[in-house]
Amino acid sequence: MTTTPTPTSTTPTERSTPTLEDRIAGALVGAAVGDALGGAVEGWSPEAIAERYGGRVTGIVEPFHRDRWRTARPIAPYHKGDGHVTDDTLMTHALIRVYEKVRDHLDAYAVADHLVPELITTPRWIPELEAEALPLQRVFLAEKWLVARLHYGHVDPREAGVGNIVNCGASMYMAPVGLVNAGHPEGAYAEALDVAGAHQSSYGREAAGVFAAAVAAACKPGATPDAVVEDVLALAKDGTRSAIEAVCETASHYDDFEAALGPLREAVAPFDTVGPDYRQPSLGARRPSRLHAIEELPIALGMLVVGGGDFRPAVLGSVNYGRDCDSIATMSGALAGALRGEGTVPEEWSAEVARASRLDLHAPAAALTTVAREVYARDVERRRAHERRFAAIAGNPGEA
Repeated sequence: MTTTPTPTSTTPTERSTPTLEDRIAGALVGAAVGDALGGAVEGWSPEAIAERYGGRVTGIVEPFHRDRWRTARPIAPYHKGDGHVTDDTLMTHALIRVYEKVRDHLDAYAVADHLVPELITTPRWIPELEAEALPLQRVFLAEKWLVARLHYGHVDPREAGVGNIVNCGASMYMAPVGLVNAGHPEGAYAEALDVAGAHQSSYGREAAGVFAAAVAAACKPGATPDAVVEDVLALAKDGTRSAIEAVCETASHYDDFEAALGPLREAVAPFDTVGPDYRQPSLGARRPSRLHAIEELPIALGMLVVGGGDFRPAVLGSVNYGRDCDSIATMSGALAGALRGEGTVPEEWSAEVARASRLDLHAPAAALTTVAREVYARDVERRRAHERRFAAIAGNPGEA
C-alpha cells in the first residue's frame, strides 16, 4: 500500500538552500580549513607530496619537514601543518575587521586607513609562530609591501599596488568582498578591484576581482560550479579569462582529482609565469602582463568543477596539486562553502583547525553577516534615492 506524503510548507530544495549566514560561515570556515590543509605541503609537487606522506593527503597532516620546520626554510620559519592556518586566513580575518569598522563597501583608502594599522598595531595569535605577534611579522613580502608603500611611502592608495610582484597575494583574502556582495558578482568584482589596487596590479589585481565575483556568484540560489565559471568568464579580462576558460574546460572532463592533477597543470602552464619549478621561479615570473594569469584562481575553479561543488574533493584536489596549494585550497574552500553552506565542510577538520590555530572560526562569519545585511540596506536606500533623482531629471518617459 502506498501513502501520500504529508504536504509541507517548503520543498526539499527550499529546505536545503543555505541561508546567507550559512553561506558566509561555509565560505570563511571552508577557506580557513583549506588554508590549513594546504599549508603543510605548500611549494611541493604532487609527486613529492605523495612520496613524503605515503600517498595523497586526505586531511590534516604534520609539517612536510617534520620537526625541522623552523630551520628547513630560513626565509619562512613557520610551523605549517598540524592544523595551523597561514597568512591567507590572517589577512581574510583582518579584512573582516576592516568591514566591521567601516560598515560599508571598501576601497583602496580603507586599506590604507584600516587594514595597514591592523598589520602593524595590534598583536594577534599567529599559529605558525606559536606566539602573539604583529601580523606584519607573519605576512610574506608581497603583503609587507602594503606597509612599506602606504604607511612609510605615503603612496596614493589607488596606485600603491604598482611595482609589487604580481601574485595571488591580493586574491587570497578577497572572499569577504564577495560575501558582502553575495549574489552580485558585478558589484563584488568592482569593489575588489578597488580594494586590491592598494596591493597589486595587472593580473594579480584582476584575479582579486574575479575571485570576489566567484564567491558572490557561488552565493546565488541554485548556483552550480559551471554557473559560477560562466559568471566569472563574463567579467574576467585578458589572460585571467583565458586561463580560467582553459582550465575549467579541461576540468569538465574529469570527476576525480587524482586524474585531473596533471591535465589541470598542463592547461594553466601557458598562462603561469612562475614556471615548472615553484621553488625556482623563471626570470619573467610575477611581472605585469595582459597575457598571463596567477595559477591559483583558475586551478581553484577547476577543482571546484572536478569535485562537482563538494568541499572534500575540491579542497583535497587543491591540496594535492601542490605548488601554492594553501592559497588554491583557500579559494576552492571558500567557493565550495559559499555554494553549499557550512555543512559541506567536514566538522572533524574545522574543529581541529580551530583548536590547533587557537582561532574562533565562526565569530568572523557572524560579524561579516551582520555587516553584509547593513551594507545591503544602505545599497537599497542609495538605489531608491537615485531612482527618485533620475525620475526628477528625466521625467516620465511615457509622456510626450
